[in-house]
Amino acid sequence: MKQAHQTLLRSCIGAATLAAASLVATPALAQADWCKSKWGPADEIGAANLLTPEMARDAAKLVKTGKSYRLGVETNAQTPAYATRTWAVLIQQPGQSGGGSLGPTKTTYNDDIYMGYVAVGSQIDGLGHIGIDGVYYNCFKGADFAQADGLKKLGVEKLPPIVTRGVVLDMVAYTGKNPVPEGTAFNKKEIDEQSQRQGIEIRKGDVVLFHTGWQDLAMKDKKRFLGGEPGLGKEGAQYLASKQVVAVGADTWALEVIPFEKGVGVFEVHQILLARNGIYILENMDTSELVKDKAWEFMFNLGPSRITGGVQAIINPIAIR
Repeated sequence: MKQAHQTLLRSCIGAATLAAASLVATPALAQADWCKSKWGPADEIGAANLLTPEMARDAAKLVKTGKSYRLGVETNAQTPAYATRTWAVLIQQPGQSGGGSLGPTKTTYNDDIYMGYVAVGSQIDGLGHIGIDGVYYNCFKGADFAQADGLKKLGVEKLPPIVTRGVVLDMVAYTGKNPVPEGTAFNKKEIDEQSQRQGIEIRKGDVVLFHTGWQDLAMKDKKRFLGGEPGLGKEGAQYLASKQVVAVGADTWALEVIPFEKGVGVFEVHQILLARNGIYILENMDTSELVKDKAWEFMFNLGPSRITGGVQAIINPIAIR
């Protein structure tokens, strides 16, 4: 698990230097208007404000076959994870030591204890995950709200249900390579061209997913899986933000292209989506069945676990077509 962290640091040291220099050169960055929400100073849910009952009804009209798709991946101790993130489950039988049971009907049961990082496997990045020089979405300062016992602002418990139109872009078909090679960036040109090929358009309130084939490497070649990835580029992130999407996801572990594009800062795509625009990020999505069925648009359903003060949430979104 340390391998991803080390490889990433080596691959983006130039970008990190550039980003650091930029921050030093602009000490007023934290006071700029870039972080203000158009929904007001109390806003903590960002692009989720775009969701409406009408969008949910329109998404329901996309259901023609009734087939459902689980977009979350199976997760266990072998799931590759960024940096020092770990995962474990401990099963216990409380009050049943020595094979005992409870009461006259001899009730037995198991409980599970989860020990690990939330950000392993399929996950949604909340708006308190990534900031710029200590400032997060809607100008909330990390020093004020990020406490050891949970975020006091921007926690994932604030997220409403996400029921809207979802679209998936098959970048394997676009590039003719499976998986799409690491370092391949998806920007406006690639997004528009593949959307046109699939006969779809990206609309306000959408959830946009990218299929790259990268998830197939997760258990086959963990070193390569964590060492880089194809993904969303800086211009592509800005373009999707201009489209007013609610969330962007992929079958990769970080959504954005790694190694980072030349001149792009460390996880700057995350900064553009989360910190600047309040757009959520979905990582390690299983898009394979959607692409197999050419289910380019569908009803997207997600109810994130409401962990008070949580930064991220383990998810298993459901697509229905």
